[in-house]
Amino acid sequence: MSSRYSEAGVDIDAANEANRRIGEHVRSTWTGEVLSEVGNFGGLFRIPEGLKEPVLVSSIDGVGTKLKVALMAGKHDTIGEDLVNHCVNDILVQGGEPLFFLDYYACGKLRPEILEEVVSGISRGCKVNGCALIGGETAEMPGLYSVEEYDLAGCIVGVVERDRIIDGKQITPGDSIWAFPSNGLHTNGYSLARRIVFEKEGLGVDDRFPGTGRSVAEVLLDVHVSYLPEIRTMRECTGIRGLAHITGGGLLENIPRILPGGCAVTIDTSSWEVPELFSYLGERGGVEKKEMYRVFNMGIGMIAVIPASSENKVASGKYRFSPFRIGEVVEGDGKVILYSA
Repeated sequence: MSSRYSEAGVDIDAANEANRRIGEHVRSTWTGEVLSEVGNFGGLFRIPEGLKEPVLVSSIDGVGTKLKVALMAGKHDTIGEDLVNHCVNDILVQGGEPLFFLDYYACGKLRPEILEEVVSGISRGCKVNGCALIGGETAEMPGLYSVEEYDLAGCIVGVVERDRIIDGKQITPGDSIWAFPSNGLHTNGYSLARRIVFEKEGLGVDDRFPGTGRSVAEVLLDVHVSYLPEIRTMRECTGIRGLAHITGGGLLENIPRILPGGCAVTIDTSSWEVPELFSYLGERGGVEKKEMYRVFNMGIGMIAVIPASSENKVASGKYRFSPFRIGEVVEGDGKVILYSA
């Protein structure tokens, strides 16, 4: 008896249709540095001219269980943009400017229309950030994922001049901590948020999220912000000594990653208004304050360490999302100390 791959759950024809659908989205992100074509085994990208001592900076990440919300809502056209923006921010903290991006999409059953939605978000994120989508992998794996499920990950490569790398080594006591606001959960803390919202509170994706006038799906699927334009503007105002992307681990775990020895940070939690979303999750979930600041971004998406003497210059810059002072660097053992003035 003969067997066919489709009988095992893998549809080659669906894969071909998916590749046809996403080709236009992929090509729409290309710059003059892209030297390969859709479907090549590897993506070719020429390092831009004019750089004196270029250093490549790379990162790989996913969007976590935010995917579960997208699946529940049947909305897949923003999750790819989340992925790109998250990765852009991760290389941005070292001063990296994005060059190109590759994605990985794995599923139980390949549905070309859903993959196209996902890739449309990836391509939109790439275009906004000036990043070329030059490759990826689509894997149909029945038995590993359910028919409805898919997973998503991405790899980004950027470049920075060696003398413009931001590594935190110049941070010193007396420096100021400035923050850029988030617009929601971004891509972290969703396992706890889903437990509180869907299991404990019993809300559905189409219900109104309390205190917002928006649906649960709209609130939880707000797109992760890319801070690339903001950091470019801030660098025009002053030298940045350190940057931290506030992702998994929150303020308490991410800021220490950039601190040199002998430094700690004090953060005044009364210096910004924590968005209602986080207050709701803390109150309805019975989550302790310290745990909230370890799991969620609490309204802060990116922090920058700058010399205190540059505060006026930084404040006068023109941003989409204006930064604000939340603390300072002090002598210490690498911890983040929260207080309320």
